[in-house]
Parts: sequence; C-alpha cells; structure tokens
Amino acid sequence: MINHYIANFDFDHYMITLSDLEKYDPSKMYNIYDQWPQIAKKAYEANFENMSFGKINHIVFVGMGGSGAIGDLFSSILSKSKIHVSLVKGYLLPKTIDKNTLVIITSVSGNSVEPITVLESAQKLNCSLIVFSSGGKLEVLCKKKNIIYRKIESIHSPRASLIRYVYSMLNILNSILPITKNEVIESISELENMYKKISSENLSNSNPAINLAKWISEITMIYYPYGLQSAAIRFKDSLQENAKSHAMVEDIIEACHNSMVSWEIPSVVKPILIRGQDDYFKTKERWNIVKKYFVENKIDFFEINSIDGNILSKIVCLIYLLDYSSIYKAVICHVDPSPVKSIDFIKTNLTKNS
Repeated sequence: MINHYIANFDFDHYMITLSDLEKYDPSKMYNIYDQWPQIAKKAYEANFENMSFGKINHIVFVGMGGSGAIGDLFSSILSKSKIHVSLVKGYLLPKTIDKNTLVIITSVSGNSVEPITVLESAQKLNCSLIVFSSGGKLEVLCKKKNIIYRKIESIHSPRASLIRYVYSMLNILNSILPITKNEVIESISELENMYKKISSENLSNSNPAINLAKWISEITMIYYPYGLQSAAIRFKDSLQENAKSHAMVEDIIEACHNSMVSWEIPSVVKPILIRGQDDYFKTKERWNIVKKYFVENKIDFFEINSIDGNILSKIVCLIYLLDYSSIYKAVICHVDPSPVKSIDFIKTNLTKNS
C-alpha cells in the first residue's frame, strides 16, 4: 500500500499540514524536534558536576543506534585534536586501552545488551570510565560497582533524545573536549535559526527539510566528506527508523575509487551530497567532478550544504535538518515515525535466548 502511494503521489504539489503531522505522527516526535534548541540550551546550562580525568590521550565511545550517533558526533568534534578516538558499536573494546584511556558508555535506555557487556569488561581494565543513561540496568550496575554515572532523562525515544545527551555531555565533559563555551553557545543560536526554517511553524515550500523529504524516493545513497561522517550516518539511521526507508552512506573520496561505477546503469537509488562549507580543497574538486558526472549522465541528485561556523554548529544543524526531513518523509508516506517493530523483535528474541 505504501509503495503504491509513493509511486503515484504528486509530491511536487503536496503540502504537509499540521493535521497531517498530528495524524501520522501521533506520539508527536515532530513536537520534540520543534523544541530542540530549547532542550540544547537547558541541557548545557544545567547544574551538572563537571568531570576531570587527568591526562587522557584516547577516548572510546560506546553506544548503539541513537546512542551510538552521540559517539559519532563527538568523534567528529575530536577529529582535529591530538586525542585518539575509537568507536565501539558492539561487544568488544579495543586492545589499546590503558591508564590514559577514557571509556564513555552511552545507552539512553540503559538496557542495551552491548553497552552492558562492554561495561563489564571495562571495569576490569586500568582506564577511566563514565556511563550515561536514563536509568535501566546500567544505572543499577554503576551504583553497585561504584562506577562514575550521570543520569540524563530521555525524551520520547533514544534518537529524539540525542540533542539533550549531546549538550549535557558537552557540559559534563568540557574539560577534555576541544570546544569552547562560545562555540557551544553559537551552535545553540544556529539551532534556533534552523528551527525557523524547518519546524512545524513553517510548513511551506520554503522549508528545506520538507523539500528534501519530497525528493527522496526508493533508496538513497548519501555521500559525505571527512568530518561530516556523523551527520551522514545519523541521516541514514533516521531514514531507516523514522521513514522505514532503505539508505546507504559512503565517503565521497572512497566512492570515487569504487562505487561510482554503479551509476553506469539505471538505478532506483538516488544520490544525496552532504557538503561542508570548508571542505578540503581537493574534496571540493572531487565534489565538482562528481556533480558534472551526474549532470552529464542525467542522474538526479540532491545537494545539501552545511552552515558556516564551528564544527559543532555544522554537525548539529545538519542533523537537525536531516532528522526533521526523515520525519516529514514518514508523514508524506503515511508512516508513523516512532515504532521500530523490527528492532523490538530482535531485542525480544535476544532476551529470550540470553
């Protein structure tokens, strides 16, 4: 039924209304996204106890799904620092952990089996350790083992909670993050500017998130440059979870050495280009060549440019735009963005078999 709707609907002339949002997003995920700038500001100004971990030259971010996206984002922020970053989206820690390593475990639910498994391993190692969740089994384990723990309440769902977790962690971990208070404040201001363009207060043709949602069909291939990987991965995840739509991601430079060949035959896949305002000059050259190839071969593509500003502003505003677009896409296709029945099925069977 949904496929028939997508294939025959006149997206160009269709306008989303507030009643559409309320009908197809009954748990009001869109309303949470309307509040993202205020949530970010409140989280960053909250009275958390700041943490100091001494000399840290290696940070390991542990998390799955929406919680894993938090690690992706912080990895981008740290990409130009001297701190080595590892991402763990699974059960096993890297073998390079030592006394100068900080392991940061995040699970919004506090019940995901992978972070719990990693916690049980990490506490036996000679490293610093901190855990973030909204409660659950992780909170119980941390209190039992006297592990540093900070509780951050969830909002709606793990993926919608990303903004509260990011700005709470920017608050708590400020001593080890290479980003200033002014840069964080700037990013919140940019979120407010983005809100005016993409929120449910602007359900018009000038809304870039709606325009992107209308353009997306079938399967998307999302290309990104180094530094914006976290925004691209998050967009893929949001399309999959919210719009129940297949999506793929690939670094644009790597793609020019392999997957570009796949465009030589007709395809239902559609390319989206996520570009940074200050991409490396050789990356800019590559973007222009790829666009020329698409134009000459009549391959329809969609281009998204980051805002100007610091790396945090760029990434959170991209995520804000792209996440909201995935909600609009779900509504256009008459799909409730909130339920994730397939994930629930897998988790239920894991619990049964454990």
